Amino acid sequence: MDTEPEDEAATLSPSQMRLTALIVATALFMQNLDGTIVATALPAMAKSFHADPLHMSLALTSYLLSLAIFIPASGWFADRFGSRTVFRAAILVFTIGSILCGLSQSLGQLIAARIFQGLGGAMMVPVGRLLLLKSVRRRDMIAATSWLTMPALLGPIIGPPLGGFIVTYLSWRWTFDINVPIGLIGIVAVTLHVREVKDAEHAGRLDIAGLVWSGLAMALLMSGFETIGRGLIPLGWSLGCFAAGAVASLAYWRHARRHPHPILDLTLMRIDTFANSTIAGSFFRVLAGAMPFLLPLMLQLGFGDSAAKSGTITFAAAVGALAMKPLAEPILRRLGFRVAMMLFGGLAVVFTAACAAFRPGWPELALDAVLLVGGVFRSLQFTALNTIAYADVPRSRMSAATSFYATFQQITLTLGISVAAGALEFTTIFAGHAEPSIADYGWAFLIVSAIGGLSVPVCARLSPAAGDDVSGHHAPPPAGPAIDANPAARQ
Repeated sequence: MDTEPEDEAATLSPSQMRLTALIVATALFMQNLDGTIVATALPAMAKSFHADPLHMSLALTSYLLSLAIFIPASGWFADRFGSRTVFRAAILVFTIGSILCGLSQSLGQLIAARIFQGLGGAMMVPVGRLLLLKSVRRRDMIAATSWLTMPALLGPIIGPPLGGFIVTYLSWRWTFDINVPIGLIGIVAVTLHVREVKDAEHAGRLDIAGLVWSGLAMALLMSGFETIGRGLIPLGWSLGCFAAGAVASLAYWRHARRHPHPILDLTLMRIDTFANSTIAGSFFRVLAGAMPFLLPLMLQLGFGDSAAKSGTITFAAAVGALAMKPLAEPILRRLGFRVAMMLFGGLAVVFTAACAAFRPGWPELALDAVLLVGGVFRSLQFTALNTIAYADVPRSRMSAATSFYATFQQITLTLGISVAAGALEFTTIFAGHAEPSIADYGWAFLIVSAIGGLSVPVCARLSPAAGDDVSGHHAPPPAGPAIDANPAARQ
């Protein structure tokens, strides 16, 4: 639980907190803009590289896989060398990676450039979030998270229509080049306005063996998910990736039990709120990760829309996300985390599943309405998940918690794309279609929605009073003299 001495370390004034959050949001904005633009441009890239559009998911998953492999080390580097220094260097690497992506001449070159770009992203986003979390009081965490994510949500709003415009009227290569001026602005802003946050005494030595084992485990498991049943490599190789990934995971678990400062601290899962957010968020992010992959493909390849029109439709979800973000704090104060997360998660699943009913004859306004409302509830759920995760984490363990949580975020977002691509290919083959039909896209939406729905019963396991010191919500006292007479019953 929080302690007053820990909050004394949070020295940012409200105005400084907002400025720091807005600068850190530059990195989130750039990453979100990159992801949504790239998703819109995938069909054009496939045509340029003479590649199967379904295999273009590798352009997304290679980046996300790179994030998952390198994120575990982000907390250690931030503590050892300083959060500002690492954050600024990460923006530079991400920007250089974007230039290399724009210069790619084949799918293989693009994947290699995306992996390098992911190295920058792996340090950029979690270290930026760490800068903020280590500098604010616990009761200000919801406000800080909202200030951090609201500007970042402009990326998904601007990304689809901008990506559609670029692909339709210019070249898909500009979808990467646009990151260059944003990255340069971010580097200057960090240099001028963000203070250094360093915690070298808690850094210890870098757990290189743990980084190798965890990286191998994630790379092998995600490679198995990405290739299973899709004809990219023989089935035996995909199954071999799963088996080798399981062995590497077991090796890391054994290593982490003995190491004093493991690269991924598994003991954080003993904190109930952190564990609940990690598990529930993993299911929910499969759904969220699938959306930016499935929707542009369905609109462009299934409906026959142009990239520009597809972009104007898909950005409705991001508009809903941004519009409701300021209401997250009062809603969480009113309902508490447990009730709010069950409500937000359930409604987000319903509106994502509704995408399965989309047909070319639907009015564009109806498509926008479903996507906008779904974006509202996905946004509110992410605010709740990303805040409750750190509600009971001691400040001394915040770096480890940020690295751990960000790693699982990226793994499950990557898994969402892999599951969506695999589900779409499976339903297409099962139906005997040469190319995915609109009904095949619908089944893929239903599959990822069902997985996202598993997050709701996990959220239900939270204590009714979980995160009350963060949200300001206070559960009513338990009724009944028997419970009052036995304080242990409240534990």
